[in-house]
Amino acid sequence: MKLGVAAGATAATIVGASVPITGMLEGYPVLTGQAMRYALGAAVLLLVARRLPMPSWRDIPPLLGVVGSGMLGFNALLIAAQQYAEPGFVAAVMGGAPIALALLSRQRTAAAVVGAVVVAAGIVLLSGGGTWHGPGLVLALLTMVGEVCFTLFAVGVVRRLGVLGVATWTCLLATVIGAVLGTFVGGWQVPDTRQTFALVLLAVVVTALAFGLWYFAVNRLGSDRAGVLIGLMPVSGLVTSVLLGAQELTLVSVVGVTTVALGCVIGLRRGAHHTHDAGRVPPKSTIASGSDTQAEVVAP
Repeated sequence: MKLGVAAGATAATIVGASVPITGMLEGYPVLTGQAMRYALGAAVLLLVARRLPMPSWRDIPPLLGVVGSGMLGFNALLIAAQQYAEPGFVAAVMGGAPIALALLSRQRTAAAVVGAVVVAAGIVLLSGGGTWHGPGLVLALLTMVGEVCFTLFAVGVVRRLGVLGVATWTCLLATVIGAVLGTFVGGWQVPDTRQTFALVLLAVVVTALAFGLWYFAVNRLGSDRAGVLIGLMPVSGLVTSVLLGAQELTLVSVVGVTTVALGCVIGLRRGAHHTHDAGRVPPKSTIASGSDTQAEVVAP
């Protein structure tokens, strides 16, 4: 369990801290930019993976679900939502993601649900709320759905293909789909030095590393308990902003961080009746290959 918590916390921290890096791509074509990012991420994952399992026909729909809703769709919706709502409002709405993951888990526990609610409250405090107009609320809700789908669509397929298998195949699919759609929407553009740096960092650290760590955590903890760790994303974003001098540390922020931490502690408690659900694999399984036979665990 400790390894799963560490992996999930690290992944959430990386994603949260990457917000300033994502901002460096403002004005760059969204879809083709993501296609380049995921292509590089897939290349890194292919170098790391010992072997890449081939997906079966039943694996294709959930893989496309991850790509369409949790990767390409999520990023596009996030950008659109911020055009009609303040970032704080979008972040507050996305605070509902841990609650949704806890409630939708097949083997949810009361601790996970309570922890998710506390984490969501902490995220609202951290975000400071905000306002919206026009379709801002709908777009924010759809962004939250994309965040949830990134985990839920992968729960079953990760068990069959393994962590590296799912991370690699989703990146490959996102590359192809993003390149095709981006050719007609947004077009192609040669990135400058600043944008190239952002794309490389997002591909290697946020995509190749964080994706693998997150799915590893979901395997070990289940979608309900791993979901509470999403609260560490805004915490990491706050720390990064404070260190960069872009934001001041306030009493409300400290209370929000404390509330998120409390929610994580509650949600990660091991319940007496908490058993493996469809998103977990036995501790002695080979996570990289998706096999349930006893073998050496290969971490991403």
